[in-house]
Amino acid sequence: MTIRKKLLLFIPLLVVFANIIAYFVFQSGKVVQQSYDEMLGRILLIEQTSESAESNLKLLYAYLLNPRDDKAVQGPTERQLMQLKGRIQEVSDSAAPSFAEEDYVNLLATFLEQKQSAVLDANAQDPQSAFEHYIEAEKTVSYIHEEGQRLIDAELAYYRPIIENIRNKNERMNGLGVALFGMNALMGVLLAIWVSRSITGPVGRLVALAKQIATGDLNIEPQLRRDDELGVLSDAISQMSADLSILIEKDKQSLEMRRLVKELELLALQNQMNPHFLFNTLNVLSKLAILEGAEKTSDLIVSLSNLLRYSLQKLDKPVTLQEELDHIREYVTIQQARFRDRIRFDLHFDASVLQQQIPALTIQPFIENAFLHGVADMETGAIIALTLSRANEDVQIEISDNGKGMAEETRLSVLRLEGGAESGSSTGLGMQNVFKRLQLFYGKEGMVEISSNTGQGTAITIRIPVKKESERTDVSVVDRG
Repeated sequence: MTIRKKLLLFIPLLVVFANIIAYFVFQSGKVVQQSYDEMLGRILLIEQTSESAESNLKLLYAYLLNPRDDKAVQGPTERQLMQLKGRIQEVSDSAAPSFAEEDYVNLLATFLEQKQSAVLDANAQDPQSAFEHYIEAEKTVSYIHEEGQRLIDAELAYYRPIIENIRNKNERMNGLGVALFGMNALMGVLLAIWVSRSITGPVGRLVALAKQIATGDLNIEPQLRRDDELGVLSDAISQMSADLSILIEKDKQSLEMRRLVKELELLALQNQMNPHFLFNTLNVLSKLAILEGAEKTSDLIVSLSNLLRYSLQKLDKPVTLQEELDHIREYVTIQQARFRDRIRFDLHFDASVLQQQIPALTIQPFIENAFLHGVADMETGAIIALTLSRANEDVQIEISDNGKGMAEETRLSVLRLEGGAESGSSTGLGMQNVFKRLQLFYGKEGMVEISSNTGQGTAITIRIPVKKESERTDVSVVDRG
């Protein structure tokens, strides 16, 4: 769940929960308020009715003493009493059983009739009868007061347990409201802490990862999987760290390759004079040998010239197996002029692999090592063989000899890139250097196998992956920058 969804879900839920609690408390108070209003409304209605009856009685008495205008006694005060009587009847139809107002309404009706009779007698010039009706009306008003007080007492008696119950419920409701309010506040605090930690905690870890990456330490431990935006950011940082590690490793390999090539160039420079002077001198010697009839000597000088030119000019780029094979032929020509018939060189190759690219001067050091350390001491029967073939998806290069071989400790030392029998080479290139360059060029290890036993010769097998011409290597052979 994303952080936005969390906020949009939990915050409205908290607000709704708080509103439910507030509405519940409000409704409880509203019920109590309605009960109080109904009870007080009926009590107030009875009090108003009693006061109105008393006012009407006083007006009747004043009229009987001075019967000049009957509009005063039958005016608004009488209409008010009749309205109150009607309201009491309405309340009687909808009120609780405690409001037994039938007798009270009858008393009000009797009072109004007695008042009307007194007014009629006064208008008929019968004061005696009018005062008799007044006395009856006065008694009726006293009954109205008594009945009203009884109704009020009955109302209070009926609602007293209800009010007590409501009061108790109200107290419990107040306690529940306080508890719910506290629970709501606690849930709000816990929710805020949870949401805060779900954001600030991962952010803090991401900051720590960023600081770790800034110090150059890319060994980042896997983070917990998250489904929100911070999880995406954490995955992006982890991927970035992994990509940086790969790029740094590639840069290291590129720098290592530069160092090796610079080392090769330096070693080549240490073993050469000025190239133009050297090549010109060799050309003069070759032509002089031809003039003197020494064609073999001329051929050897040309082979040496080609060998040196290849060593000096091909170190900064990969070459094909065809070019490497031509270079090996020149080298073998010179060595066979030295060893003559003591050593035979056998070459077998599959023409389909000759365009495969390899680092320059890859095979020649092994051939040179076979000459100098494998078969140099043999008087007859020495054989050095070079075979280029396909092996499944790889190109296989095998250099073998039937010389003195090497001890197991020496073989393991060579495979561990710890040196080995590599001294005394004319070009200064060792097998250790070749192993490292192959590893950097193809980006893999374990490409070389050595099989050898003392007195039984040595066989070196190199397996390189087939690379199309359109493919690029992960690490260039050399970078002149």
